[in-house]
Amino acid sequence: MEELIYLDNGATSFPKPESVYTYMDSFHRSHGVSPGRSGCDLSIETGNIIETTRKELTALFHGTDSNRLVFTLNSTDALNLAINGIVSPGDHVVTTALEHNAVLRPLHHHWRYNEVEVDHVDFDADGFVHPEDFVALFKPSTRLVVVNHVSNVIGTVQPIEAIGRLCRERGILFMVDASQSAGKISVDIRKSCIDILAFTGHKSLLGPTGIGGLYVGEDVVIRHTRAGGTGVRSAQLHHLEEYPYRLEYGTPNLVGIAGLLAGVRWIGEQGMNALHEHEMALTRLLVDGLEKIDNITLYCQRERVNHIAVVSFNVNGFEAGNVGTLLDGDYGIACRTGLQCAPLVHRKLGTEAQGGTVRFGVGPFNTRQHITTALEAVAEIAATFGR
Repeated sequence: MEELIYLDNGATSFPKPESVYTYMDSFHRSHGVSPGRSGCDLSIETGNIIETTRKELTALFHGTDSNRLVFTLNSTDALNLAINGIVSPGDHVVTTALEHNAVLRPLHHHWRYNEVEVDHVDFDADGFVHPEDFVALFKPSTRLVVVNHVSNVIGTVQPIEAIGRLCRERGILFMVDASQSAGKISVDIRKSCIDILAFTGHKSLLGPTGIGGLYVGEDVVIRHTRAGGTGVRSAQLHHLEEYPYRLEYGTPNLVGIAGLLAGVRWIGEQGMNALHEHEMALTRLLVDGLEKIDNITLYCQRERVNHIAVVSFNVNGFEAGNVGTLLDGDYGIACRTGLQCAPLVHRKLGTEAQGGTVRFGVGPFNTRQHITTALEAVAEIAATFGR
């Protein structure tokens, strides 16, 4: 079988850097014990690696206190942990129509069961929200604003710095979902007035699945919604108040944290800006090529600045899922089709009837030849099935 062309990096980056694989393997063989549960040297060394990862991620996000960096399963877990620990009956939350179900569903549950009011800021024809639209929705009961830094469907980078300032001026908590941006572009907690940052490790941070986290600002209170072992002060029945233990429960995903550390270090060695420019150069090649193919509709690609390497399109008159099946089965090209867990985006784009979109997500290991081959495949499919 010919080499797979992987263009689904918006879902999970693949392959990982070789250093991630080797470090995870060596870590699991030499440090695969619980941290903080005993006084042996190996347990202490394992704990030190976890704390090192906290510190390097905190530095990456321009945070101030690495103890406020807590590990979770992924960004969905992190977002649920934060939303459920902040929102109360009678609160008002403002979010956007660009959100992933990791935000939409928890908020919907609070609206349905807990009398929480939720408003969604719409995005414009180019895929961007506008800060002033948030202000128009603010109320005395507005407790939280949640914004997807980068759309996982159309790749647009939202103006979180301006939105964050508006929230800070009004004493409203500002939470950012950095699932698509962390590791690709700069995420600056202080500059953007971010109170809570959620991230995942398996996308652009180039770590494995099953690891993510939250960075929680110093003045933010998140209620306990879980409790369990921490390996610290076990005689105390009430779960610990201080960070990071406040929001961490049980034995962590040690090998996942190790892989995340290796991914972050690889990004640092290569240079995040250099990686982003490589991906965007390929994305420009991809978009330029798609624009030349008959029977293709591109979404929110007119404006090329403030984008990451995620492109959604459709073959006119042909189901998105069918395009993905042909790309995979006939051409060896992996992509993502459907609603990409962001139904409000597709409602606005008008793509629901076509089964969503075909999404290409370019990663650091893609090449110009990958893009050229993908364009040739799409052109053949569009010529045969499009209208």
